[in-house]
Amino acid sequence: MPHPQTIVILTGAGISAESGIATFRGPGGLWEGHRVEDVCTPAALAADPVLVHRFYDARRAALGGVVPNAAHAALARLDAGWRGELLIVTQNVDDLHERAGTRRLLHMHGELRSALCAACGSRGPHDGPLPPGSVCGGCGAGAVRPDIVFFGEMPYAMERIEAALATADLFVSIGTSGAVYPAAGFVQTARAHGAATLELNLARSAGSGWFDESRLGAAGALVPDWVDSLLAVQPLP
Repeated sequence: MPHPQTIVILTGAGISAESGIATFRGPGGLWEGHRVEDVCTPAALAADPVLVHRFYDARRAALGGVVPNAAHAALARLDAGWRGELLIVTQNVDDLHERAGTRRLLHMHGELRSALCAACGSRGPHDGPLPPGSVCGGCGAGAVRPDIVFFGEMPYAMERIEAALATADLFVSIGTSGAVYPAAGFVQTARAHGAATLELNLARSAGSGWFDESRLGAAGALVPDWVDSLLAVQPLP
């Protein structure tokens, strides 16, 4: 694989699973008997806002009991030391990348520790419970909800992501199922623009066939090794 100058990295639930955050896609991927799809759609929010808000309150509270793992730390080290262009796009709504020190980061599916006003669109930091009907400090509407991109909604910053994929020399997917679009299509976009593609995953994903190389194993082992090798072949200053 040629030495890259510009890198786009996509991270998914697999990178945080080693920190103890449930992926909700395994055999035990239920919350009080509910599939995640049942608490992560606009229709679900409209039908049972108490249930949906309680689900995200529980996930937000659980962040206090987890810490970044070796994979998060390695990507933070890459962010701090890489002289070329780098964008880390995460599908995760936890804050483990930030807590590890990553700054060149984009949350395409929103953030647990953020709130969104459905009336005016304003977003801002929020911790602790978020009851239905919470009032927006900007417009005064009682329409504040978790700042999470529900199924059927458009992920954040897609134009920026697409532009980064179009100029990347290397696209790397870490801990993703390859089953959720549009993120599952990023590898195809990157390939179409000439990028080398690498998958680091516990097992082959639904999109493994699109990657030039797949390395299988735990993210906590694979990612630090890959970062070490990458930093050894830095772009020229």
